[in-house]
Amino acid sequence: MKSFPFTAVGLSISVSAAAVLAAFAVPQPASAQDSNAPSAAASARAQTVARGKYLVTVAGCNDCHTPWKMGAAGPEPDMSRMLSGHPQDAQLPSAPQLPEGPWVVAVAATNTAWSGPWGVSYTANLTPDRETGLGKWTLRNFSDTIRSGRHMGRGREVLPPMPIQMYKHFTDDDLEAIYGYLRTIPAVENRVPEPLPPAAK
Repeated sequence: MKSFPFTAVGLSISVSAAAVLAAFAVPQPASAQDSNAPSAAASARAQTVARGKYLVTVAGCNDCHTPWKMGAAGPEPDMSRMLSGHPQDAQLPSAPQLPEGPWVVAVAATNTAWSGPWGVSYTANLTPDRETGLGKWTLRNFSDTIRSGRHMGRGREVLPPMPIQMYKHFTDDDLEAIYGYLRTIPAVENRVPEPLPPAAK
């Protein structure tokens, strides 16, 4: 490669043509791949959330975790309180005495309070409210709850009507998608009561 001699302060410096060109080179823009990285990540995130919404819908989460109201065509989920669980202001009398035999469950009109041999259970607030919902939960907390059938993977048992025996078969990707979607829905401040033990006979 051809060199160009330079003399500065009595020193002879040989600089290659490549070095000279490099010194005056115009910075190149980031590659197309780099510039598209944020949008690709956002697209992947949107797909995950969309998948989560689909799974929450077909798994029937709104059937129990969204309070029901009486609509024009009969009982229907009150989507203004979507997935917020049993209403904290719902005043319920004591659960009815359960009959002997095949009839073993009593359900409140909101479809969010259930009485059975396990006691009385109230459906949880799944919205991202930090104090009364899942706002402080991590993906690990959520996955451990579904996998183990225990609150946060180590607490009390998850009670009926939650079909935990079926839901624990969700894949890791499914649970990540469901968790991701639940982080995007409107937060509803609604403190669900703790479950009650079975009444003494």
